[in-house]
Amino acid sequence: MRILGVDPGLTRCGLGVIDARGGRQVKLIDVDVARSAPELPPHQRLLLISNKLEETLAIFRPDVVAIERVFAQENVRSVTSTAQVAGIVMLAAARRGLPIAFHTPSEVKAAVTGSGRAEKAQVQAMVQRILRLDELPRPKDAADALAIAICHAWRGGAMDFQDTDRAQHGGAGMLPRAEGADLTPAQKMWAQAQRLQARHGAVAPKDKQ
Repeated sequence: MRILGVDPGLTRCGLGVIDARGGRQVKLIDVDVARSAPELPPHQRLLLISNKLEETLAIFRPDVVAIERVFAQENVRSVTSTAQVAGIVMLAAARRGLPIAFHTPSEVKAAVTGSGRAEKAQVQAMVQRILRLDELPRPKDAADALAIAICHAWRGGAMDFQDTDRAQHGGAGMLPRAEGADLTPAQKMWAQAQRLQARHGAVAPKDKQ
């Protein structure tokens, strides 16, 4: 399964493409950042992001698009622009008939580091280790996009593509495995947290509200 991970942002939008294989193996295919200058009108900035996204989709032809879920923050302007970019990504995926998946920031951190409150540097280091990169992925938006893709690979790698959207709404049959010899300690911890969250109801992480 080829996954495009997207860390939505108007100034910098991270785009990370990985292949997910059997045995929870993931391989880097491409990583990039779509950029737009703050001095441009908003609609022109969105067009630049959209053009880069369309190019990435056309070249790498992912099977699914994983997006970081946007949470309301104190900075209304920032969250609004981020949501606009997420909308562009959703539309681009819909045009190609691709399923989409949303993962919270804490969910992504827990998937790759074992802690939902990990720092950016920890996420970068683990992404480098998981993908066996020679150096840390930069900028941080690129590392976040790859982390989102990895999170989805480890969560939904065994699911049919058409079930990906449905998986976002829970259901015991769609929860990730919490046990298995092929799972790392971080994966087991994350899966257990997902099951606990489904049991008590989803709550946005405090550091992203």
